[in-house]
Amino acid sequence: MRDRIIGYFALAAVYLGAAAVGVGVYALLPLPFWLSLLIADIAATVFVFCFSLIFRNASVYDPYWSVQPIVILIAYAVVTPPTAANLLPLIAVLIWGVRLTANWAYTFRGLKFEDWRYTMLAEKTGKGYFFVNFVGIHLVPTLVVYGCVLPAVFTYVEAPAFHAGSAVFFALSLLAVLLQGTADCEMHKFRKHRTGTFIRNGLWKYSRHPNYLGEILMWWGVGLAAVCVMPSRWWLLAGAVANTLLFLCVSIPLADGRQAKKEGFDLYKRNTRMLLPLYKRQKDGTQNI
Repeated sequence: MRDRIIGYFALAAVYLGAAAVGVGVYALLPLPFWLSLLIADIAATVFVFCFSLIFRNASVYDPYWSVQPIVILIAYAVVTPPTAANLLPLIAVLIWGVRLTANWAYTFRGLKFEDWRYTMLAEKTGKGYFFVNFVGIHLVPTLVVYGCVLPAVFTYVEAPAFHAGSAVFFALSLLAVLLQGTADCEMHKFRKHRTGTFIRNGLWKYSRHPNYLGEILMWWGVGLAAVCVMPSRWWLLAGAVANTLLFLCVSIPLADGRQAKKEGFDLYKRNTRMLLPLYKRQKDGTQNI
């Protein structure tokens, strides 16, 4: 518990510093808002990266994924009059971010513990890990989430009129948060009681990665809500696309690769869908229910 408390205070200080760096850089840059925001976001990431080197733990970056969008949108909300078009994305991101950050805090065990994926990458890349750490673990996720939150930022800058589609996709984001939160709670319960090799309860009975599905749907909801009110900005969906590819091409293969070391994974994989929590016919002809 002592290690966790020390870690919480240390990371709180790091992220307050990162927020100050980001806001300061943004205020100083006489550039288009989207470019200033991108540079400020990268500057804040570099700040966090420096402390991940100081603490020798890349997991210092882990909260950035859920904290970054909250800081960005609140900063814009403070100086921009709220409208229905920009208030709904803000609410969705706040609910998502607070919940995901709380989930991180629940699983955080202190600065001595590092995500298994980073440890694996360090062992595989050796001297090249510095580059992998900065680009793969820090910079790429920052750019992906920047792309995801940018549609909501545009609703503050351009102040478009409200569209009913925004409410529909706002509901999609809330559903995604509920899906992800439910999956996380089910996983925590499974890890506490360890009733088998693979979790086979709730959403996990039908999907191997329902939490990732929630994360993917969250940002499609935010992106589509923005495009509804700004149809000419359809390219803002690039962030949701990049986020989807990140999970499909990196996160899911890594997770499945680790699970594959366990006995029975091949059968589990054949009988359980990757993302969508839907029935799947078993090899013996029964339904996965």
